[in-house]
Amino acid sequence: MPWSHPAHRMREFVSALHAIWSAWNGEAKLNFEGDFYTHKIMTPMFTPEQHPYPVPKVFIAAVGEVMTEMCGEVADGHLGHPMVSKRYLNEVTVPALLRGMARSGRDRGDFEVSCEVMVATGESDAELAAAMTAARKQIAFYGSTPAYRKVLELHGWGDLHAELNRLSKQGEWDAMGSLIDDDMLGTFAVVGRVDEVGAALKSRCEGVVDRVLPIFYAASASCITAAMKEFRQ
Repeated sequence: MPWSHPAHRMREFVSALHAIWSAWNGEAKLNFEGDFYTHKIMTPMFTPEQHPYPVPKVFIAAVGEVMTEMCGEVADGHLGHPMVSKRYLNEVTVPALLRGMARSGRDRGDFEVSCEVMVATGESDAELAAAMTAARKQIAFYGSTPAYRKVLELHGWGDLHAELNRLSKQGEWDAMGSLIDDDMLGTFAVVGRVDEVGAALKSRCEGVVDRVLPIFYAASASCITAAMKEFRQ
């Protein structure tokens, strides 16, 4: 696909959505014309029946500062990627969101921050070790992607990206996972026994994330159920 301006395109996409919803609600005739999208006709065939529900909330996934700032400006919420750390959320994501909110005259109370969090857990040493191995491979895969290099750089691990990227092109997935040490694993994932990860998830997300979306690496559904029970308590 030809490269364009992703943040500008996404901002316009959200504006186009709201223009369509306004037309459906009878608030204005559809007449949206932007740099990427043009919508000027709304036929009765495509117009839904009137209903009492508000327009859907728009959440935008973003990691880089430009896209994140735009998310804070035009969206109702942010979808955080699992390849972010608590430090990245505090030092990069939230400040960018707040700058965007300020541009549109909103504050933090008008916005919802959600984030996926990798969780490696088990009920035995063997189960936990297997879960940690799976999480290491996932972190290595993300780390090989250029879009997440800045996340690694924040922690002083930017040079690792080039090696992970090289190995990914050779299909060396196991070797990639072996490069993720315990410090890096603990930075990007919550790790622990079933009875430990609930408190660890709270510690990682409290005060920053409004809605936690855990991604479990676990040996069984019972591990996940038990871990979620601990988290909810």
